[in-house]
Amino acid sequence: MIVRRLGPLQMVALASLLSATLGLPAYAQPPVFGQVPAADQSAAPAQSEAARRQQAERERLYEELAGEVAAIERMGNLVKRVARLVRPNVVHIEAHKTEQTRGRQESFEEAGSGVIVSVDQRLWVLTNRHVINGAGPAQIALRLSDGREIRPMQIISDPNTDIAVIQVRDDNLSPARLGDSSRAEIGDFVLAIGSPFGLSHSVTFGILSAKGRRDLSLGDEKIELQDFFQTDAAINPGNSGGPLLNLRGEVVALNTAIASSSGGSEGIGFAIPINMAMHVAKQLVRHGRLQRAYLGVTLDPDYSAADALRDGIGAPGGALVKAIRPGSPAEAAKIRRGDVIVNFNGLPVDNDDHLVAQVGLTPVGTEVPVVIFREGHQYQTKVTVTQLPQP
Repeated sequence: MIVRRLGPLQMVALASLLSATLGLPAYAQPPVFGQVPAADQSAAPAQSEAARRQQAERERLYEELAGEVAAIERMGNLVKRVARLVRPNVVHIEAHKTEQTRGRQESFEEAGSGVIVSVDQRLWVLTNRHVINGAGPAQIALRLSDGREIRPMQIISDPNTDIAVIQVRDDNLSPARLGDSSRAEIGDFVLAIGSPFGLSHSVTFGILSAKGRRDLSLGDEKIELQDFFQTDAAINPGNSGGPLLNLRGEVVALNTAIASSSGGSEGIGFAIPINMAMHVAKQLVRHGRLQRAYLGVTLDPDYSAADALRDGIGAPGGALVKAIRPGSPAEAAKIRRGDVIVNFNGLPVDNDDHLVAQVGLTPVGTEVPVVIFREGHQYQTKVTVTQLPQP
């Protein structure tokens, strides 16, 4: 008998024949070496459905991401439009100053910023006094965003508020739009435009971090009337005098100072609310100086919010009267030593510095309501503030 070796295909065929003849179950055969295994047709639909679900989920996530990015891009476009709109109203200031140091006269350049405003139908550059202090009109150059330079006509400033105005004349200038700083809220988005380290018309972005910052030590000169906004928009040396803007393109404050251990921005900047700055500016333009009002009281700087709550005032604020000056408006209004002034001209009084600022910026001759806390009860009186006596 001749025995022949069966080939692979013959063995597969024989196994299939035996299974059919003997009723044995058929088993999947391993693929022949070198052949590509056939796809499992039963698994293909399940894999395809899973892939479709995964792709649909990815598309949904992409759509959500696109919507969120669109909102951010709209915010970015808004910031760009505000910057383009207001930059022509912002002025880069270069002041050539001279000072005496150890018997020697030294000259140096100082850069700052300003914003064009309208007062009594005339155009002025509103800025900080410390930007131009020590320089005369001939030593100050004003540069606009389009590169034009203009010279100041006159300068008026006030040391109590660190506000200065510079009169300019140019037919192609327009004033910035002013907002109402009393409506600004903590958390509002803001932009700062200025000349940090001499880099003119730079724009930074942040939020309004706090309001009512007072009793700050700001360099060698004491600013007596303080009521600052705080912002984390980057403010550096050279930003002083530039505008702080809301997203409507309105000026809400005048950038003035920073708290820094390095000399540069650390996220804590201070700005004078525009309502206060413009009140001072109008006084300077109309009278040549700030006509500061006078109440005639000496206040206790150590009286705190905790003291107010302990005394039963019902609110964490107020200014404790330590003394009354004879012949003063306070004496005429029957205010006494030991009274706590809790409201002045319709506004709650936070502390002594707050009351000083409120009184100082009240128009001279105005009669205002005052609420005092005395011996466990609140009383209302009226006081007519007068001109602060000259020292």
